[in-house]
Parts: sequence; structure tokens; C-alpha cells
Amino acid sequence: MAKIIGDRVAAEIEGDFVVFLIGMKVNKFWKVGKWMPVAKAMGVMLKELYASDREQTGFLGHQPLSMFNMVQYWRSFDHLEAYARSKDREHFPEWIEFNRRYKSRRGDVGIWHETYLVEDGAYEAVYSGMPAFGLGKVGNLVPATGSREAARQRLAG
Repeated sequence: MAKIIGDRVAAEIEGDFVVFLIGMKVNKFWKVGKWMPVAKAMGVMLKELYASDREQTGFLGHQPLSMFNMVQYWRSFDHLEAYARSKDREHFPEWIEFNRRYKSRRGDVGIWHETYLVEDGAYEAVYSGMPAFGLGKVGNLVPATGSREAARQRLAG
């Protein structure tokens, strides 16, 4: 179990970064053979990303949100796009196969993602009585006191 941080802390990360929300929705649970390969593919991609040179890929880390949904943090959109379109990485061949396999039956399993480009300092995050989580897991945790006491202050830098 992750260590609980007993203090109130804020997350900081240097420079611009990308928040990438991604997930899948099982529309027909009884069709396990349809959605299980999609669920397994995400695990394979995450394993690849964590094993790679993260300075090169720009992948900062991820945080599960629920069984089939997560948030990923990337250094830039260029890094995220380069990974997604690289023919020698796990994502691209799986994406081609997903579109081939589900072209005429997208109602069995759905996938989604949202991408947010975050400018340096244009965010705030606070945690209290939590383990390192989300942005606090990929950035730095600092005391949420003084100029970091309130959300508006954290956003003002």
C-alpha cells in the first residue's frame, strides 16, 4: 500500500505538460471476448511506456481513475503523438487492429480520450491525507502553506 502523506501538500511540475484522459467502456459485458483484448492492450502499452526511456518518450506517468479509465501525464503533445503514431510501438498496431476488428460493431466496446495542453503554472492541485496521487505522483510535492494555501494562490504561482 502506498505511503499516506499526513500533511497538506500541493503538486508542482516544471514547464508545460499534457493531461491525457483515456479509457474504455464495456457496452456488452457478456461479450468478454470482444472487450478483454482492448483492456489487455492498455496494460501492455503502459508496461512498454514505463520500461522505455521516459526522457525520450516524454511519458511522465499515469494514475488509474477506475477499472478501465486513467489519466496520463506527458511532457508535450508532440511526445504523446509520436508514441501514438510510432509503428514500432505497441499503440499503433493495436489502434489499426481495433479499427479493423470493431469497424462494424462499435457497440460492443467503446474507447475514448481527451487531451489537455497545460501551460506552465496554469494548474493547481492539492492533497491532504493522501498517498502521492495524480500530478503529485509525476511532479513534486511541496507544502500547501503560505503562497500555496488556497487554490487561487497556487494558480497565481
